[in-house]
Amino acid sequence: MHSDGFVKWLKREGRIVIVGASLAGLRAAETLREEGFAGSLTLIGDEPYEPYDRPPLSKQVLLGKATAEHTALPRRRNLDAQWRLGVAATGLDMAARRVRLADGDEVEYDRLLIATGVRARPWPNESEAELDSVFVLRTRDDAAALHRRLADGPRRVLVIGAGFTGSEIASACRERELPVTVAERAAAPLVGALGGVVGEVAADLQRENGVDLRCGIMVTGLEGDSARRVRAAHLSDGATIETDVVVVSLGATRNTEWLAGSGLGAGPRGIACDAGCRAFDIRGIVTDDIFVAGDVARSPHALFGYQFLSLEHWGNAVAQAETAAHNMLSESVDRRPHLWVPAFWSSQFGVNIKSVGVPSMGEEILVAQGSLAERRFTGVYGYQGRVIAAVTFDQTRWLQFYQQLIETTAPFPPPFLTVDRRPEGRRPVPAGFPDPSVPTHGPTITLSGYSPADRRITFTPARS
Repeated sequence: MHSDGFVKWLKREGRIVIVGASLAGLRAAETLREEGFAGSLTLIGDEPYEPYDRPPLSKQVLLGKATAEHTALPRRRNLDAQWRLGVAATGLDMAARRVRLADGDEVEYDRLLIATGVRARPWPNESEAELDSVFVLRTRDDAAALHRRLADGPRRVLVIGAGFTGSEIASACRERELPVTVAERAAAPLVGALGGVVGEVAADLQRENGVDLRCGIMVTGLEGDSARRVRAAHLSDGATIETDVVVVSLGATRNTEWLAGSGLGAGPRGIACDAGCRAFDIRGIVTDDIFVAGDVARSPHALFGYQFLSLEHWGNAVAQAETAAHNMLSESVDRRPHLWVPAFWSSQFGVNIKSVGVPSMGEEILVAQGSLAERRFTGVYGYQGRVIAAVTFDQTRWLQFYQQLIETTAPFPPPFLTVDRRPEGRRPVPAGFPDPSVPTHGPTITLSGYSPADRRITFTPARS
């Protein structure tokens, strides 16, 4: 069938399947209908719930200001879709264009969108992870269970990992006036995402709000009592912390295992796709009937050296899903690239943190407005002489301006002085990101794949 004819047929009576019934899946489905898709639409989700919003889970839900049941995402329109909820996808047959489900059923497609997202990385010791009152926080059920336990008034909460989610959980505990210890193996909270300069500010913020923050420390084991309830944690410095609630916040694992053996280019870093959200197969050849969106996707970005970015961002999931949906229904000349500039926000200890760009690529940081000491500032990150990112603490008014500098590859440091730049912001300093080979908890952007600036490839002659 000619391409033009196929697209017209697809819109009229084709079958589109979306695996992943969360934010990206929902927004993609809505966009498909808005752009005239009148065929069969199926959404598959491993959770029994219709799409819900995840950011409130570590904020309002833990504080009791909202219930997990009331986090459903608003709908832009009626989808006229078949929902297959509470049943996971277990396999993909690319040749037959079929998705296999855990209940033994198979769903055929003409176009497939994979938006399976990520899941919380569990505590690595399975026996210890199964102790009563050891939690992770990713799903609606996770949040509801943790909220109930916090409402019981535990003696002490231990949060393992001081990335954004771990820090928000610690903040909620302190707002509930619960004693909380945070253990982080890096030198400071948020260091993997924002670097050491900003991480030190986050560390001071936590300690001033009563958090027992332990950095440069690993939890080596969890201990339970005779009833299999957690009672203590052992640390790498030899200390023992008595605790009756542990929240494991060690980052996320991308949901790609179900694609093993399918021939798709999927692995622990996600599913590689082109700028138009089309998935690559294991040979590096782009498919034309399988698309990817959201946290599970790895896509190249022109503004960031065409490195493959995996973005665990709310806004990225929406923008990428809308791009993927548009391209699924379009001729090649009408397709568009996904070029959303990464943006992220977090609220913790009364401070509003927002960032644009990719801070973790930054070599240097300049405090362009405000003051680190006052925790009200704008930090601008530089990479190879250009502005690559910006972060604000309680100072969002300049963020859009710096986003424009990122989009126009403006030089770093920015050549202008601003009214409220303090002496500490006269010159850039090293941003203080840890060695990439040393794991930290909680970066919101993962860089992977080929960088055009990387020339460290060596060729070894074959031995005769």
